[in-house]
Amino acid sequence: MSQYLVLIYDSETAWANAPEGAAQRIMEGHQQFGAANGGAIQGGNALQPTGTATSIRHDSSGEVTVTDGPFAETKEALGGYYLVEASDLDAAIAIAKQIPVIAGGVEVRPIMVFD
Repeated sequence: MSQYLVLIYDSETAWANAPEGAAQRIMEGHQQFGAANGGAIQGGNALQPTGTATSIRHDSSGEVTVTDGPFAETKEALGGYYLVEASDLDAAIAIAKQIPVIAGGVEVRPIMVFD
């Protein structure tokens, strides 16, 4: 079995403007996802909005800059993640397709194993 990180991206604007009950439906969707995939889920969390992020950048001279805000400005923000265990990438994708979002998507990345 291999591990995959499933990154959940969604539009913070869509969340802010979502109709009443949308957040509850998404939360119920995540609960259903957890119930259906409990054996594969190794961990996961929701993240605070991008406005709470702090970015740390290193330049080629070794200088370090710490700034408020996300690493990159994007239309969709990283809102959470699941760490899943699956037999292969296709199985991880099948699991990831079940994750609810309002106006975004998910990214599946294999965990690098160092021997």
